[in-house]
Amino acid sequence: MEPVLFYGVPHGCSFGSIVALEWLGQPYRLVRIDMLSKPDSDIFRRVTPLGATPALLLDDGEALTESFAILHNIAKRDLGRKLGFAQDTREFDRLNRMLSFLHTDFHSAFVLAWNAYKLAEDDPNREVLRAMAREKAARCYRYLQELISSREWLVGEDKTVADAYFIGIARWGEDLGLFDLKAEYPRLHEFQQKLEADKAVIFAHAIEEGWPAQSSGGFLGHIELDALSPRLAA
Repeated sequence: MEPVLFYGVPHGCSFGSIVALEWLGQPYRLVRIDMLSKPDSDIFRRVTPLGATPALLLDDGEALTESFAILHNIAKRDLGRKLGFAQDTREFDRLNRMLSFLHTDFHSAFVLAWNAYKLAEDDPNREVLRAMAREKAARCYRYLQELISSREWLVGEDKTVADAYFIGIARWGEDLGLFDLKAEYPRLHEFQQKLEADKAVIFAHAIEEGWPAQSSGGFLGHIELDALSPRLAA
């Protein structure tokens, strides 16, 4: 059976997994999870015990969590798409390095800003956390801008799951009011805009916002949590 991706709103990093699935072009379904009011569901807890998204319910009923693992799983389903690379290749190592950076450095740089987002506007800790987040994220934006200035994509000559993951995280700088990317990182902003024009990225935005969405891949529709019970592995 087709895989099922659990994606989080608002503006979760699972955005990148939706983009990657669209690029893959194979059948898949989605489950929408509001991360501000997580569902009180045994099925959700079985799929993702820590309550995090994304999570991918695999064809055999096993659940896979963590973006790093999910993106590799998507990429290996058809290496001919060049979203990933065969193991024991230099390209595979480079992809691993980039995904590791995007997850451990870039993604984590925004944690303090998301914590600040949850605080009252008059909380004195709010701006302290935002300033710390901006400092950490700025280092990542600078590094990525230098990197993309000499290449078309983050890894190799074609877009990969790393580019899909990047576009879901890079937007946080402006979403959280920390950066003006066009003014501060113009080359990286151009790269971001190139991705924003991609049909899969446009689709992922529409899915997140709950707008009518036109798939250019293998999207079969949303599915309710209760309908997944027979799919779960024992």
